Amino acid sequence: MWNTILFDLDGTLTDSQEGIINSIICALEHFGIHEERASLLEFVGPPLDESFRLRYQFSEEQIAVGIETFREYFNRRGWLENAPYPGAAELLAELRGAGKRLLVATSKPENMAVRVLEHFGLAQYFDRICGAPPDNQEGARKVCVVRAALRWAGIEDLSSAVMVGDRRHDIEGAREAGLQAVGVLYGYGSREELEKAGAAYIAADMDELRGVLL
Repeated sequence: MWNTILFDLDGTLTDSQEGIINSIICALEHFGIHEERASLLEFVGPPLDESFRLRYQFSEEQIAVGIETFREYFNRRGWLENAPYPGAAELLAELRGAGKRLLVATSKPENMAVRVLEHFGLAQYFDRICGAPPDNQEGARKVCVVRAALRWAGIEDLSSAVMVGDRRHDIEGAREAGLQAVGVLYGYGSREELEKAGAAYIAADMDELRGVLL
């Protein structure tokens, strides 16, 4: 079926909600904005600049300050307020054992993605961890990260690869890059969101995801 599998990170491999929301709260408080935690879930997954712009109509200068404040907290504490989903390591090991090539394609800064995956012992399963380049908002767009991963892997037959993610940005970015996408419901997106974005398959849990990928 698919020989190469690209995985999103937040909401797909690890449950990073607490650390990201705490980082967002810190950034918003810098601007005197106070929100209920439950209302900030939409920040988990999409690029920060997009979320700040759409939700708060931040200027480019405000976006830059917000991202810097977010990263200060996340780099200090937020990245540890995180945990792999149960069964993630076992699934990755099984996929590798079946001869699949595994890549990460995340809008998180690449150095931070590597740090998180190494800390939780998941980096060993991936041939390449691709994330957003430093201080490059365009490069953080999911389609750009997916295309960078495909270039690194030298993939010409796009039907041989698939993207796995939990939010519409993962599905839409994959489709824009020419890939099919599998949506997962144990992360932060809804079935409606994933279906509307055009997911080819939707898995409710790790067992269903295993069935789709193998």
